[in-house]
Amino acid sequence: MTSSCPEIFAPRGSIEEIEHGLGFMPKFDADGLLPVVATDAETGEFLMLAYMNAEALAETITSRRATYWSRSRNQIWRKGETSGNVQHVVEIRTDCDQDAIWIRVKMEGHSAACHMGYVSCFHRAVPEGSKAGPDIELVRMEDRKTFDPGKVYGDMK
Repeated sequence: MTSSCPEIFAPRGSIEEIEHGLGFMPKFDADGLLPVVATDAETGEFLMLAYMNAEALAETITSRRATYWSRSRNQIWRKGETSGNVQHVVEIRTDCDQDAIWIRVKMEGHSAACHMGYVSCFHRAVPEGSKAGPDIELVRMEDRKTFDPGKVYGDMK
């Protein structure tokens, strides 16, 4: 488990309480994580999908700065700490069964959520009319990077 503090939040209640009540009872998965979708508060653009453990969620709620759990580094990840691309949280929502979070954010810095320099982490698409298989070639949906990741993070190989 990534965090030893899920007890920060109320324990899971009945289905009625979880789905219809107003108590916040987030459901973390077996690894102690909760998926989080971040969108731009002004444009509505989908920026990224990430994960939070209980500690990251608590910090996000308290500080109103997006804080995630990095599965690749196995540690808390304060968005923008290295890049300057901070996400200021405008709103936090949970879905009906409280096992996913949606945050609306205002970007600070280069206005890029993606560590590759693009505004959105979802900057490539599967072309319409594609057939499933190993030969699919993605189409780039964003041509311009808002910053040079090599200058911000160094060698990214």
